[in-house]
Amino acid sequence: MSDVFEEHRDLLFAVAYRMLGTAADAEDAVQDAWLRWSAADRSDVREPRAYLVRITTNVALDRLRSARAQRETYVGPWLPEPMLTSPDVAAEGAELAESVSMAMMVVLETLSPLERAVFVLKEVFGYPYAEIARALDRAETSVRQLGTRARKHVEARRPRFEADGAERRAATERFLDAVVGGDINRLMETLAPDVTLWTDGGGKVRAPRRIVHGAARIARFFTGIAERPYEGVDPSEWRLRRVEINGGPAVVVDGPDGPISAISGTAGDDGRIRDIHLVANPDKLRAIAEGRTLAL
Repeated sequence: MSDVFEEHRDLLFAVAYRMLGTAADAEDAVQDAWLRWSAADRSDVREPRAYLVRITTNVALDRLRSARAQRETYVGPWLPEPMLTSPDVAAEGAELAESVSMAMMVVLETLSPLERAVFVLKEVFGYPYAEIARALDRAETSVRQLGTRARKHVEARRPRFEADGAERRAATERFLDAVVGGDINRLMETLAPDVTLWTDGGGKVRAPRRIVHGAARIARFFTGIAERPYEGVDPSEWRLRRVEINGGPAVVVDGPDGPISAISGTAGDDGRIRDIHLVANPDKLRAIAEGRTLAL
């Protein structure tokens, strides 16, 4: 029984994480799925994988509906919890890596819970509508409508690229090099004029509570935090390390007691950064602190 569940644990976590946006919530959803699996009569279960995905999806749906009310009162922008990913896996599965990027996860947050469930199962994991309908206990026509609506919503908001992934990755690397180097002129060269900065401190650490717009303001923000103590930690005590987060290059700023923030960016076709995501809420840095890697 446990062997069957463990065989599919990574898949269940991957589904739950895309549904919920945080590692802690996803792990709780997987644990709830395990409890339901343990207590269920499995004599008629012919396809354990489909059965477990159905349980996990519905548990995640319940949790997402509850979480949305809490996120409405969240202090400042809400960003997903960053998770470490393998660059090799991201290169081999570009579409899966894109589906878990910070930019995409922010877009998924704007969907209704049911739309999000259908989009994740259909567009990310390739489940047919008939199977999704059974998982959600809804008519297939209704599920198809949800899928169409979700896909149009995502397509209208997701980044559109003509440049290939290698070019955009190189642009992001240049931005991160400039952040690490602390050179404001070099940093300005990497930013699009209308670049936006999303900072998630959750009201627990010092961070802008509104989205910051414009290259000059954002460059000053980064050089400013590099020149003064942040949450009681002097910059001389920081250690910046390059990592892969959510399928793309990123920088983690470590203090003496663990990660202080995680920074990633999305490059446009002009080779300059147009969206920056900075997560500093300590509750959302636990997966990185633990070195947990997301299996795409």
